[in-house]
Amino acid sequence: MRLPFTQVDAFADAPFSGNPAAVIPLSTWLDDDLLQRIAEENNLSETAFIVPSDDDDSDFDLRWFTPTDEVALCGHATLASGHVVLSSDTAMTRVRFSTRQAGILEVARVDDGYSLALPDWSPDPADLTPYIDALALRDVEATLWQDKGYALIVVRDAATVRALDPDQRALKAAGRAVVIVTAPGDTTDVVSRVFTPAYGIDEDPVTGAAHAVLAAYWAKRLGRDRFTAFQASKRGGRLTVTMAGAGAGAGAGNRVVLGGRCVTVIEGAFLLP
Repeated sequence: MRLPFTQVDAFADAPFSGNPAAVIPLSTWLDDDLLQRIAEENNLSETAFIVPSDDDDSDFDLRWFTPTDEVALCGHATLASGHVVLSSDTAMTRVRFSTRQAGILEVARVDDGYSLALPDWSPDPADLTPYIDALALRDVEATLWQDKGYALIVVRDAATVRALDPDQRALKAAGRAVVIVTAPGDTTDVVSRVFTPAYGIDEDPVTGAAHAVLAAYWAKRLGRDRFTAFQASKRGGRLTVTMAGAGAGAGAGNRVVLGGRCVTVIEGAFLLP
């Protein structure tokens, strides 16, 4: 069996930046164990699988897998999936994906890039002491938790974010979470890094879902519904973030719209016996 395979650098202006994702179109779903083994073989932050949808409100069904787990939401692999679909059909201006836990997600062409509409996953204040200790952080300004499993830690400055060198074993032992550390930016409005050892990736290069979590906090703090963001991983990635919908930042029903570009770096086939 030959499965079409495209590797895309998402939230990237050039190859070898942003976050790489594999996109594999299928005609019908394979067994979950096989999907997981394919993602493990790819060994990328996420492998996205898309299947044509039977629903009127979506074009494709979409699922995402890290090397160890299926996840509830992945922004960069959704953007990459939209890039693959829209690049193959230049008459299309948008594509809608139906997901199991994040609803309908839409990728649309915008100038020489794309917009990606995600759910507003605003977090609530919470005690995140185990994660703070694992990160050896001081001068923490706020800690928030999102029930999908996201820990948001706000620190004083970008230098603190950039200097982080966490003990990944300790961070994994602190609890199963996507751990976001964020601060006011130096070259953008906001800077962040995202650590995910519980999901088989020590540090995620550029994380769309994390910005769906941090968007409402920063929109309120900055006093505006649009801002720029940089995820300061080794590869790095730039995004625009916009709160959309009546009462933006209030939670259910609102959207976080991310803007970014994609670069295709590999095209080929995944071979199965």
